[in-house]
Amino acid sequence: MPIAKAFLVCLLIYSASAALAEGPGLGQELSLNEIPSYARHALPDGTGLPPGSGNVAAGAQVYADYCAVCHGATGVEGPIMPPVAPNELWPKAAGRYWPHATTLFAYVKRAMPFNAPKSLSDDEVYSVVSFLLHRNGLLAEDMVLDARSLAAIEMPNRDNFIDVWERQGEKPW
Repeated sequence: MPIAKAFLVCLLIYSASAALAEGPGLGQELSLNEIPSYARHALPDGTGLPPGSGNVAAGAQVYADYCAVCHGATGVEGPIMPPVAPNELWPKAAGRYWPHATTLFAYVKRAMPFNAPKSLSDDEVYSVVSFLLHRNGLLAEDMVLDARSLAAIEMPNRDNFIDVWERQGEKPW
């Protein structure tokens, strides 16, 4: 009898794993046009970033309008996670911490401003990211930021991460 029970358990596990491998059969595959822009991935090389551009001057205004209330007038004060380093409140400021500048863009696009996530236009996001990168000493004040120039920025903390976008020393894109 114990052998029969063990066989039955093995058969059930095998059947369940086979069913899971096929998936539940729910939903349908979406076309690229059906996926909202904020739900797409922005790869380190700029693939997936939307068209548009921004600059530091426009970004300063976007920052003042939507970001300063939480992150401080200059990005150093807070009260919530100041994005400009160095600061006394948060040692891993977003404007310098992430390994890729495209990650900063994707985060701002999806999660900011706090009271109205996903409400900024692509140009506003490029602008505010250019402002943050400039304030962190990573972008010249007169530079225009777009998908190509954003991807070209080398973040200072990039070597302190395990890069999931690289496979055995080769980039998958």
